Amino acid sequence: MAGQRIATRAAACAAVALLAVTGGTVAQADDDIESLPAEQIAGRSRDALLAAGSLHLRARGDLGKNRAPMTVDLSLDRSGDCVGGVDLGEDKGKVEIIKRGDSVWVKPDADFWENQVPVGGSAFESVLAGRYLKGSASDSRLRPVVDACDLDTFQRLVSDNADSNAGTYTKGEVTTVDGVRTVPVTRTLHGQELTAYVETGGEHHPVRITVHGDGADAAVDFSGFDEPVPTGTPSADDSVDVGAVLGRGPAQS
Repeated sequence: MAGQRIATRAAACAAVALLAVTGGTVAQADDDIESLPAEQIAGRSRDALLAAGSLHLRARGDLGKNRAPMTVDLSLDRSGDCVGGVDLGEDKGKVEIIKRGDSVWVKPDADFWENQVPVGGSAFESVLAGRYLKGSASDSRLRPVVDACDLDTFQRLVSDNADSNAGTYTKGEVTTVDGVRTVPVTRTLHGQELTAYVETGGEHHPVRITVHGDGADAAVDFSGFDEPVPTGTPSADDSVDVGAVLGRGPAQS
């Protein structure tokens, strides 16, 4: 159900990020980043992304390849904790997500049940009555949500492609993104332009990554680096066990 869509979108966000920030040779930390070649700026941004213990990402738009425009908004860390949600767009439904330790909560809205689960969705909605669906992180039915919440998975995708030098890099003029001074680095690859807006100060994190061309028009914003993921979780009265809704078949992965 919701998990597969969430995981697919999260993987797409990671793909955009790794394509924009991998490649290049990392320069010494005391260099003026604005004067560096585009490939080195991308390398510096990549290393900052890999070093983060937690972050907040917001992806929105259309990544092409027949993928519907959606929005993903997640705070996540290396421990696999996360808080946020997915909006499928065009009133197709939203899903709230919380993962803390070994527990996972998801709350689809009415539009989700109607559009994504046309057979039986109304019954599930009635059982939940506005509450969260709760399960174990080891439950295979929730595995895609668990994977999407893991910053380690995201960072491995970046790290595994760190030596990729495909495409052409160009550096743009310094600009401000959400109040942060950044230098844009664009990578042209397979008919798409992927631009990472890298902060000129601090750790040189990517602040925004955009992708245009070949049917795609999307952006991923990054913030909250190394800030703790919110710890609040739904109460027992606001949760329904996944087994009560989906059955108690073999679900351990």
